[in-house]
Amino acid sequence: MRTLVLNAGYEPLAVVSFKRALVLVMNDKATVVEHIDDEPVWGATGAYDRPAVILLTRYVRVPGSRRVPVTRRGVLRRDGHRCGYCGKAASTIDHILPRSRGGADSWENLVACCLRCNNVKGDRTPQEMAWELRITPQPPRGGQWTVRGTERSDPRWEPYLALAA
Repeated sequence: MRTLVLNAGYEPLAVVSFKRALVLVMNDKATVVEHIDDEPVWGATGAYDRPAVILLTRYVRVPGSRRVPVTRRGVLRRDGHRCGYCGKAASTIDHILPRSRGGADSWENLVACCLRCNNVKGDRTPQEMAWELRITPQPPRGGQWTVRGTERSDPRWEPYLALAA
């Protein structure tokens, strides 16, 4: 069971185990915002609510450059597993400006691509193929990208992750 940790300004910070969350709450470093009904944590002195979302009592400064690393899985997830050229189901990624021509492995130069479009395009640019991109590739934003562990999120987390988007 995992718990979403919110900064004092309600921005998502991390996902921790419910045990770590309970320790933060018991040491008055956090308060429970959402808890899981019908699943208490039993201790020597009684039962405690199992936290689903906690809020830190003091603001924690987060470094400003929280860039999301570029990964194949991330590009496919960002584009919804849809080809950037034809819109069909995508299983590969494509460099818009091919690497052989100096194209970088960046969020702005990578797009999800179906196998057929990737093979047809080969070592050319979309302009040379007279193709248009369906989307404008850009780095992903939002709490679900900067906070690890939110891929398998609890439904109770959705309102708090939506605030960070």
